[in-house]
Amino acid sequence: MKSLVAFALLLGGGAAIAQTPATAISPLGPNSALLSISAEGRSRRTPDLAIFNAGVVTQGRTAAEAIAGNSRRMEAVIAGLRRSGVADRDIQTAAISLQPRYSDPEREAQIRARELRQPYVPPAQPDPPRIIGYEARNNVQVHVRRLGEMGRIIDTLIESGANQVDGPSFTLDDSKAALDEARVEAVATGRQRAELYARAAGMRVARILSISEGGGVYPVQEIVVTGSRMGGYGAPPPPPPPTPVAPGELTLGTSVSMQFELTR
Repeated sequence: MKSLVAFALLLGGGAAIAQTPATAISPLGPNSALLSISAEGRSRRTPDLAIFNAGVVTQGRTAAEAIAGNSRRMEAVIAGLRRSGVADRDIQTAAISLQPRYSDPEREAQIRARELRQPYVPPAQPDPPRIIGYEARNNVQVHVRRLGEMGRIIDTLIESGANQVDGPSFTLDDSKAALDEARVEAVATGRQRAELYARAAGMRVARILSISEGGGVYPVQEIVVTGSRMGGYGAPPPPPPPTPVAPGELTLGTSVSMQFELTR
């Protein structure tokens, strides 16, 4: 943990030196010192919520064809999520897009030259790109609350027609208790460090003048591993196991800035 220490010895009468935006801090006493410290606290938990995006990318000669095909496949994907036990409140549309697809005259000329086994000669004035079709995308954000079902849900998505899956990221459905634990640790660390500096300076901690929270969350890395098994020669392969998913451990943290008055 890092600490930022500002140590100022104030000699003479008590001068008012520190105040928060809302409340003024009473003056320090004679021969007092102001100590400023930053400290961190962390709390570790096993995630209980996974969030990932899944969707369908389709292409068509016309915009209507691309959108219609995408809608049919996306309906099947959402139906598959529901069959897997994902509640409607945990399925939310994240993005819908429709983009034209353009030709690439120079690349097409290179392909033709390769197919005809002729040297490629760049055209002096290549044809301008033209729209040759459209690409439609539809993505939903999915919350999975039963992490043991995560692999099976991903497999169901693919079987239902999803051809784009991103994630997951792991988190806590309710992080209040974990963050409070981190806050308690951060304040305790700050107080302990203040005591250390006070002893080193031949002083003691008189009071805490201010505490402000900086915040911060440290999520676990995204982990998705896929695998399959093949059957023996002449026998059909067994059904592949569900996609393995390892949620790991989640670390949540917070930082605080504290000011102390030290006296002799």
